[in-house]
Amino acid sequence: MQFVALLIGIVFLLVLIIKFKVNTFVSLIVTSILVALLLGMNPAKIATSIETGIGGTIGELAVVFGFGAMIGRLVSDAGGSYRIARTLIDKFGKKRLQIAIVIASFIIGMSLMFEVGLVVVIPIVFSVALEAEVPMLYLGISMAAALSAAQGFLPPQPAPTAVATALGANIGKELLLGIVVAIPCVIVAGPLFTKLAQKFAPDAFVIKKSLPGFGTVK
Repeated sequence: MQFVALLIGIVFLLVLIIKFKVNTFVSLIVTSILVALLLGMNPAKIATSIETGIGGTIGELAVVFGFGAMIGRLVSDAGGSYRIARTLIDKFGKKRLQIAIVIASFIIGMSLMFEVGLVVVIPIVFSVALEAEVPMLYLGISMAAALSAAQGFLPPQPAPTAVATALGANIGKELLLGIVVAIPCVIVAGPLFTKLAQKFAPDAFVIKKSLPGFGTVK
């Protein structure tokens, strides 16, 4: 019953966001209430449960994004992001920049939580895109795909580690098999999907000459 309730909640959330274009935050709240009712939770406790869940998540992310933004700006002001961008461009060339970003994101994704890896890698992606004069999404999609695959398939990330513990699986074998599964997933969801996205949404792949919000790259 719990799995069925979860499945119904996921489908309901996607329908609200994709088909009816309901605000994402509102959709999450409505879906949370629906899932809670399906699981038999006391209606009087639903509001408190949602409040606690949202508060706990935002509290954790606030610290990550706050300090992550500071580190990203320090790296930029110190010239580190420019150095990384130039090194990647010189080593891989403009045609293979996606591969460089995938490798870097995959390695970072194995050791850091998804949101932390995102904060760490985004300034590098911005710098590389600006320096190489390629669209941000051209590199950003591959970055997100690599981080997501590492988060979902590779221990010591929480989800795959929890699955291995629950099933009594060998962590080492799970890591090896996870890499085998993650690599094709990254290729399909990263570079291949980017080519498809460029055909259907070319306006999203505009080359930017500057990014004021990112600050001056020194």
